[in-house]
Amino acid sequence: MNNLREVLQHGRLVVVCGSGGVGKTTMSASLGAFAAHAYQRRVLVLTVDPARRLADALGLESFGNAVVEVDQRLLMHNDMVPAGSMYAAMIDTKASWDELITRCAPNAEVCEKVLTNKLYKNLTERFVNSHDYIAMERLYEAQQSSKYDLVIVDTPPSRNALDVLDAPKRMKEFFASRLLRLLTSQAQSRLFSLAAKPFFIVADRILGARFLSDITEFFTLFRTMEEGFVARANEVEAVLKHQDTSFIVVTTLEPAPLRESDFLIDELRNRSFHLGSVIANRVTPAGLLRDVEDSLGSLQQAIQDPLFVQAVVGATESLEPSAEQVARVVNAVAQGSELAVKQGKVDLDRLHRLGQHCNEAGAQLYVCAVAETELKSASDLVAIGDSVEPA
Repeated sequence: MNNLREVLQHGRLVVVCGSGGVGKTTMSASLGAFAAHAYQRRVLVLTVDPARRLADALGLESFGNAVVEVDQRLLMHNDMVPAGSMYAAMIDTKASWDELITRCAPNAEVCEKVLTNKLYKNLTERFVNSHDYIAMERLYEAQQSSKYDLVIVDTPPSRNALDVLDAPKRMKEFFASRLLRLLTSQAQSRLFSLAAKPFFIVADRILGARFLSDITEFFTLFRTMEEGFVARANEVEAVLKHQDTSFIVVTTLEPAPLRESDFLIDELRNRSFHLGSVIANRVTPAGLLRDVEDSLGSLQQAIQDPLFVQAVVGATESLEPSAEQVARVVNAVAQGSELAVKQGKVDLDRLHRLGQHCNEAGAQLYVCAVAETELKSASDLVAIGDSVEPA
């Protein structure tokens, strides 16, 4: 499914990627709100870093690990209340890891030892890469749930999104690594434990009490969950490449975001993920650009006409500017309009090149002209989603 409307109407999982600052999180929520409104679907939007105003627009006090439902009345658009529903959640790394360990641990004793291990706490609370795998875990759980018809996942900015998508593969590689085998086999060897005891004592004095002991214990316990983690990693990879899963790249037409979108398009294709759509956000409509260009031509001609200047002076009742002042102001307006037209033409050229890249990648290019500054309520999200159209 390359048609965006078909994806929102019939798809099961949408993964949204893009560089920071292009409106990716807002677009994810907007597509979700529109799908709930237009196609009566039960939509869950999972985000990694929601803006405060997005929570305000959805009528939520805050985002958290627990899924919350958006009030249907807030999703009204064109005086219609949606028959579908929208849910939202932020991925809480620590809470999600705890749930995962509880499920994968072979017994309650192992579960308790892992959850109380100091290294485990540091890994889940401080290390970014621990977030990558858990994001895929939450994605999989939501996609498998019968509670939702469509799951939309807002990934971290650009190349970090690839880290998230590669997390299942890295998890499998970790369990097959020599490092893990070395750590766990050494812990299981009584001869090694006796020989290494002096080293552990010195290392603990330098690195902190029980530091190496915590490491060894953690990875020994972690390896007991290998079967469950590897099986789940395989399942997540299968879901990401399923025909009902579609990837969307969001960008603006500034040079830096465009370079990142080009990179993402190629990398998603190299990984055999299905890139259905690319959305160029905050694009000046071509029709508006033509209107500005026509008005600019008329204004430039009028500036040269003394009768026009006199008419402007005559139209000002409280102020009596001189003809020179009027000409100066009108010229400034004309120059600003001319710059806007030039930039619009540059953007159209960039949009054309992006469209060519999309064609090569088998994706469809869409544009959205609604500015994020207009986001005040959930109904605005529906309007933004509705405004996304083929380029």
